Amino acid sequence: MEIFDPDKSKSAIDILQLRSSNTELQAPIHSHDKGQLVMPVTGSMMCKVDDEIWMVPSESAVWIPAGVPHTNTPAASATFCFVFLDSTKVELPDRCCTLSISPLVREIVLYLSTLSAEELAEDHPTKLVEVLFDLMAKLPREQLNFPLSNDPRLRKVADTLLSNPADRRTIKEWASFLAMSERTFSRLVARETGMTFGLWRKQLHIVVSLQLLTSGFSVQEASEQLGYESVSAFITMFKKALGKSPKRYIQKSSAG
Repeated sequence: MEIFDPDKSKSAIDILQLRSSNTELQAPIHSHDKGQLVMPVTGSMMCKVDDEIWMVPSESAVWIPAGVPHTNTPAASATFCFVFLDSTKVELPDRCCTLSISPLVREIVLYLSTLSAEELAEDHPTKLVEVLFDLMAKLPREQLNFPLSNDPRLRKVADTLLSNPADRRTIKEWASFLAMSERTFSRLVARETGMTFGLWRKQLHIVVSLQLLTSGFSVQEASEQLGYESVSAFITMFKKALGKSPKRYIQKSSAG
């Protein structure tokens, strides 16, 4: 990345396949003139974009539109692709979102990542890029994000929960912590996040559980880290949110 500047490239697409070190490293906040798709191959990636944290496990990718400040933090020993796109060539949202990556899109990206800039300009890869752009515009959206807030009161709650996701204080207890009524606190959460407090905390648990599981923690350990009374309760939450049990989800992700 230190010797490649995607904003200086004239190509409609540039793909880098990289591997992180044995420790997590966070890039400084930056932006690009091109849109960026962050696609883990193995492991996971956490992206901070504006006022949200996005968790990107294998089988998913986060779309970051051009000009949006962000920072990416890969899990230790994760392998991932950065796909830089000319946003005028592909129909993708003008807001950050998570995309469910199909096996075909994944394989096309991995194949194109092995080609040089000269090879990408040849006839066959160019046609393949056109197919990729068409497929990407139709990828299903996911909600693997945890909304933050610029309100200092709610940001304090978010920071506390991020440092200790097992914190099980009730709405009433959080309202008391912030010296406000329960009703006022509920309205604050709804206004700042578009969710109830329960759903907001659940989103945090989804993001953190994916980070833990893709980093090698067992289902039992992830359940304990999030403060669930039983593993079955954690599995139920996870399955309702992502459509698969934690074990099946991670097995499928690891298979890539």
